[in-house]
Amino acid sequence: MNQLNVNLPELPYAVSEAMNRLRINIKFCGKNTRKILLTSCQPNEGKSTISSYLWKMLAEAGFPTVLVDVDLRKSVMKTRFQMDYDDDTTMGLNHYLSGMAEYEDVVYSTNIPNGYMVPCTQLLENPSALLEDVRFKELLNTLSENYRFVIIDSPPLGSVSDGALIASLCDGAVLVVRAGTTPRTLIKQSLYEIQQSGCKLLGTVLNRADVKGRAYGKYGYGKYGYGYGYGYGYEPKDKKNSSDSAATDKNSTGK
Repeated sequence: MNQLNVNLPELPYAVSEAMNRLRINIKFCGKNTRKILLTSCQPNEGKSTISSYLWKMLAEAGFPTVLVDVDLRKSVMKTRFQMDYDDDTTMGLNHYLSGMAEYEDVVYSTNIPNGYMVPCTQLLENPSALLEDVRFKELLNTLSENYRFVIIDSPPLGSVSDGALIASLCDGAVLVVRAGTTPRTLIKQSLYEIQQSGCKLLGTVLNRADVKGRAYGKYGYGKYGYGYGYGYGYEPKDKKNSSDSAATDKNSTGK
């Protein structure tokens, strides 16, 4: 198995604790919850950051975990993980879906013990037809047989149809919502799409919330029946203007 070296910056203590609670909650979802979708309502809500750290923490806790980058139109994982590979020669999910590579060609070990990855190495303009193909379903099923958790980073539900399609193949979904920016109507629509896909909603993550200012109040705690409190915002120092760079947790009242 080929290896990719990844580098995720250390999180501030409070954010790390919030992410750890998310990890624990995911673990308690049951042994049949293996394929877990991380999605959002719209771009720049932090889902890729949250999925990355959730993957890392599950792996470090001793669970064989694979991260599948299915944001084929606008992947940020190469930058997020500071990975150094040749886009033209490194096989990824895009090659597998196109029939140019097989399972064993696109699953990589990493320098994180128990952490594995299926990267997107080349962006696709219109991947919907490829995601509908049986090869994608077979890939997810095979991964779920070989790894305890399959963390799937998908496109936002409100942007393209890919997210709902991917959700229909997963055991559970976590919806990431950025505090103070995501319209109520879009949140409701995203929750509806997850429900319609047949995928179980595991919970929501209210991201980049102002704990002191109680930003969660703008949405109403538990307003949609799926809310689980609020969390600690995080923005890397070198990406002050990056809008996909925060992490929170779910299912605790002191986030």
